[in-house]
Amino acid sequence: MTMDSSTVKLAELLRHPDDLDKIPAMKLEYTRKKAAVDSQLRSGLKEQLEITQSGMNGITDGQRTVQLIKEEMMKIDKLCAEAQNMIRDFPNINLVSQTHRNFSAVETMRKNLDSFNDRVGQVEAMLRVDDADPENMPNLLAVHYELTQLRNIRDDAMEQIARADDLSAQSTLEEYFSKLDNAVEWFDEHVGTIALNLINVLINGNNGLVVRFAIIIEAEEKSDKRVKALQEALKDHKEMAARFQSITDGAKQVRGYKEKFLQSIEAHAQEQVLETKQAFLEDPSRLEKSLKWFFNNLNAVKQGMVPLMPKKWRTLQTYGKIYHKLMHDFLVGMIDDPDTSSANMLSILNWPDKYYSKMAKLGFKEDQLEPQVLDGRAAELVREFRQLIIRFLDQWLDRIFKTEQKDFAERNTAEGSNLDADEYGYFRTKNLVDMWRMLAEQVDAAGNSQRMDVVEGVVDAMILRLKSRQQNWQKMLDDEAAKYYGNTPELEGFQALQDWLVATANDQIACIDDNEEEGKFAYLASFKQKFEPLVSAQYLERADNEISNLRDGYVDLSTHCIAKFAQLIFAVDFKAVMPDFFTPKWYQSTAIKQMIVTFEEYIGDYKTVLHHSLLDIFIEELADELLIRYLSSVKNKGAKFKRQDPFKDKIYNDVLTAFELFNNNTYLSPDVAETIKQKWRVTENFLTLLEVDKQSVPDAFADFKANYWDLQLSWVEAVLRSRDDFDRSMLNAVKARAAQIDVQRGLETIMSKVK
Repeated sequence: MTMDSSTVKLAELLRHPDDLDKIPAMKLEYTRKKAAVDSQLRSGLKEQLEITQSGMNGITDGQRTVQLIKEEMMKIDKLCAEAQNMIRDFPNINLVSQTHRNFSAVETMRKNLDSFNDRVGQVEAMLRVDDADPENMPNLLAVHYELTQLRNIRDDAMEQIARADDLSAQSTLEEYFSKLDNAVEWFDEHVGTIALNLINVLINGNNGLVVRFAIIIEAEEKSDKRVKALQEALKDHKEMAARFQSITDGAKQVRGYKEKFLQSIEAHAQEQVLETKQAFLEDPSRLEKSLKWFFNNLNAVKQGMVPLMPKKWRTLQTYGKIYHKLMHDFLVGMIDDPDTSSANMLSILNWPDKYYSKMAKLGFKEDQLEPQVLDGRAAELVREFRQLIIRFLDQWLDRIFKTEQKDFAERNTAEGSNLDADEYGYFRTKNLVDMWRMLAEQVDAAGNSQRMDVVEGVVDAMILRLKSRQQNWQKMLDDEAAKYYGNTPELEGFQALQDWLVATANDQIACIDDNEEEGKFAYLASFKQKFEPLVSAQYLERADNEISNLRDGYVDLSTHCIAKFAQLIFAVDFKAVMPDFFTPKWYQSTAIKQMIVTFEEYIGDYKTVLHHSLLDIFIEELADELLIRYLSSVKNKGAKFKRQDPFKDKIYNDVLTAFELFNNNTYLSPDVAETIKQKWRVTENFLTLLEVDKQSVPDAFADFKANYWDLQLSWVEAVLRSRDDFDRSMLNAVKARAAQIDVQRGLETIMSKVK
């Protein structure tokens, strides 16, 4: 988190190149702040070292004090032993004293045993009264006091019998005391019932019962501590403890009421957790509502129970620790359960923030609640949920593309049924609408997570896959078009391929053709509007660049399809006539005229099914391809320009014929027509390179290069070799001039495609 926040802060400070000048000042500022922090750390470290040293000194003093106490006790023991010798007749006095004590103890034991059954009966009578009034249990404290006395009597008696090693008497006593066990079990049921329902008792306003319950548990806790201390003493100092064992009253065994109380808290909450789990599985949206009891209980403890309980118990913290562990186990268990649905997982993922917020209101800080409620697996869950959506996205896109590949492969047999037409009559493929609808649905699915990180990850995946889709479509069309470039191309499917190129080009325009005046937005803009409210401003800034790149990609693919259409016309329709250009056959040929007629036929056939914005591009691509092929024909076998032949007039005638396509075409905008004419002006430089005398060829080349910086030297060489007066010195002169020219690069010209 610290690295991420630092990166964000630097991104805000260094937005522009000029901001780099701020770095020295920023460095000084950070150095000053670092020095201040280091000073504070040194001060804090010194303070902690002093505290630690003080603590160690305290421990040392304590150990010294314990040793002194041991030495004093040894002195006292020695004095007692010596005193026995100092007092006259001490052994007789000691014997009489012990006899008297034993007699008193036996007398007390006899009385207790005589009244034992009657007292147990009285306890049972009080328990029956409490059974009849479970909401108040008026005799709870009295029963506990009496049972404590009776249990102490039993423990004393059993201890005496154990010393006497009289097994027959031990069995008799155990049978005699068996009635007490039933009463204790009965009482424990009452205490257990209160423990399990303590919060309900509190909510019902029965504070008295809560206080009496707390008194009992506290008394038992003290008794257990004393028993444990005695047991430890017996274990570590048997000889010394044995001297005091006979005069020790009270319980002889740990009864564990405090531990049972804590277990009851957990057991009661666990029952409610199971109910919550069932409701949550039935309706994932009800997690917060289903856990309302959780916070109500803790609030009841904070407001009502804490004042009624001993402070040393830290009641609220005790409840909070138990409840937090149950919450952790519940959520992690759901995460690890393979049957947990994605909707449940999503609710769990969004729960921790609300949970910690509610706990903070109750006084629990997040760093006080251990372990972390989701074991730090939130990022992992985000990735898993995001990947779940992305997997579904990939399955859909893969299914759609396979369908498109199948339709494309079957275009020859489907009789055109595998292409659609939109409301304007433009050719369209079938699955584009479904694809964008599916993307919108997945954006909604990600948005339902109410997490920006999920939405942003899914949108990133969508943008990446949309780019891949553009590349896959281009490759599929290019691979199919490549089959028609051979010496003997298969004409089957050629018309259908052209239709698909047009439909694909139209699809790309449909993705980006916004009509803001009418308030209509294309697929890409609608897609962006869909996810904009669901992501952060910082992400949106980056996404704008990605969307812009996608838009450019749609334009490029659309133009590529139209360019490929034009190239296929030359590869198939004009395959036979192109090799004749600039050969002797060319002078009698009307090939250019035939090409222009063919172009006009294609334009007429496709003008109603091609998107209107692409018609200019279509005509421009036809004109560009014709110009490129025309200029490249100097490499035709047998191409030769003889001084005595009228090649200049023929080239003029070809150019004028081609201009008919631009000048007389009513579908072509004036701006595009002018652009095409400017491109065709390159034929002037071409003609100059052909007709100037040998000495002026380097100058003609230099002029050509000045106007067209990306002029290819290999093509210039082919032009020169087509001259009938070509010799090696002419080429060397051109190469020498080329080495001297300092090329100023600019926008790509038509000559970059003439090689």
